[in-house]
Amino acid sequence: MNLRGLMSVGWAEARVGLLQEMQFRVVGFLQLLGFLIEPIVLLVVWRTVSLQSGAIGNYSSDEIVAYYVVWTLVRAMNLALTPYVWEWWIQFGRVSHMLMHPTSVYWRSTMNFVGMKVLWFTMWLPVGATLFLVFRPNIVFTWRTFVFGFFALWGAYFVRASYQFLLGLIGFWTTRVAALFEVITMSEILLSGRLVPMSVMPEWVQSISDFLPFKWTFQFPIEVIIGRLAPSDVFIGWTFQAGWIVVLATSIGLVWKRAVRRYTAVGS
Repeated sequence: MNLRGLMSVGWAEARVGLLQEMQFRVVGFLQLLGFLIEPIVLLVVWRTVSLQSGAIGNYSSDEIVAYYVVWTLVRAMNLALTPYVWEWWIQFGRVSHMLMHPTSVYWRSTMNFVGMKVLWFTMWLPVGATLFLVFRPNIVFTWRTFVFGFFALWGAYFVRASYQFLLGLIGFWTTRVAALFEVITMSEILLSGRLVPMSVMPEWVQSISDFLPFKWTFQFPIEVIIGRLAPSDVFIGWTFQAGWIVVLATSIGLVWKRAVRRYTAVGS
C-alpha cells in the first residue's frame, strides 16, 4: 500500500478510535482519572519533600510542581496498547480478523489510539486546570512551548506504543507476557523520570537512561513543556525519539513475520 493509502487508513482508524471513545465518555473519564492518580500522588509527595529540603535533584520546589503537573498531561497522551491486550487477541482468535486486513496491525492500532487521545486531552483539561489552580506551577507558555511540546508528546507516544506493541508480540510464543511486561514496566519507572526526575538518580543510571527509550517517553516531553531544555537539546531529543521509532518499527516488522507463522486459531 502506498503512502496515501496508509494515511487514509490511519485517519479512518483515528476517527473510529475517537467515535468509540465518545460512546463511553464517562467510563473513559473515570479510567483516565485512575491513570492520573500516580502522577498526582507523586506531585503531592515530592512537593512536600522539596518544600522541606529546598530542591529535588536540580529542580527547585516550583520546578518540581511544574514537572508533575505536566506529568499528568504526558500520562494521558502516552497511554498505548498494552501487551495484556495481545494475550486476549491471540487466545480468542481475534488475530484472524486482523490478518484479513491489508494494512499493518501496528499502524492501525497506533492510529486508533491517536483518535482516542483527542478526547482524552479534552477530558484532561479540567483536571489540568484544577491542578494549576491548586498548585500554581511556574510555567511560562510561549509559541515555542506549544510547537516543541506538540511534537515531543506525539514522539513520546509513538515510541511507547512501539515498544509495548513489540512486547505484545511475545504472546505468540508464550501464553503469558505479564511477567516480562512487569519487568519492563519497573525499568520504565526507574529509568524514565516517571518516578523522579533523572537528575536525582546516580550519574551511571542517567547515562543508561539516555540510550534507552523510556526517558524519551516521559521526562523529555515534560522538560520540553516546562521550558527546561534549550532548542538544541530539544532537537537532540527529537532525534532520539525518531531513532527509536525507526528501530522499534523495523523490529516489529521482522518479529511480526515470524509471529504469524506460529499463529493458529480454531473456529466454533
